[in-house]
Amino acid sequence: MNTNQPPRIFDDAYATSEGSLAKNFVANVFSWMVVGLLITGFVASYAASSGLYAQLVGSGGLMMWVIMLSPFAFIIAMNAGLQKFSATTLTVLFLAFSGVMGLSLSSVFLVYSLGSITQVFLITAGTFAVMAFAGYTTSMDLSKLGSLLFMALIGIIIASVVNFFMQSSMMDFIISVGGVLIFTGLTAYDTQRIKRIGAGVEYGTSGATKLAILAAVSLYLNFVNLFLFLLRLLGGRN
Repeated sequence: MNTNQPPRIFDDAYATSEGSLAKNFVANVFSWMVVGLLITGFVASYAASSGLYAQLVGSGGLMMWVIMLSPFAFIIAMNAGLQKFSATTLTVLFLAFSGVMGLSLSSVFLVYSLGSITQVFLITAGTFAVMAFAGYTTSMDLSKLGSLLFMALIGIIIASVVNFFMQSSMMDFIISVGGVLIFTGLTAYDTQRIKRIGAGVEYGTSGATKLAILAAVSLYLNFVNLFLFLLRLLGGRN
């Protein structure tokens, strides 16, 4: 028994064909994504309601920047440590990343009403599910679409930085619409990519577990960003 491998959410005892291997791998990826979202939601809600987020941000200094930027540090560490870290270490980093993301997103509960957050979350979940299903079942190669979406994402990031100084409501609307379209498309693209990865790995190994964790991070980020952009468009503020 490999002690470096955390318990898998799905058993692969009967996964004998390429199709079933890919199916089990994708199911495991989505399960880890859901675990991450649950941790993020719990931490964000607790930090906002308990006053922890306000206390940390209100302490001044660099704490606000630490809260905002620490999730990026986890993402860099997980990607850089794919070969070096064990599956257990990578899993712990993913769970910690989910918690840190929850802390950085606590402001959402302070800015938007709970009813609005719930409504937008349901819309996000429905949109995400439809596009993930489309990406999993389509026979169309989405590789070229993925390249275009990544270039568009870079454009959105640059536009967001520019608008940080301009504070244009029209540009903010355009950025939000663009963000929704980009992450909707990336959900389908990443799901297809993950399906292909699953068909080519030896499911149940430490390497497969690590790939599943990194794939879960990709889907997790798609979901969170889609939610945030939809919230900017549809959310009702307190």
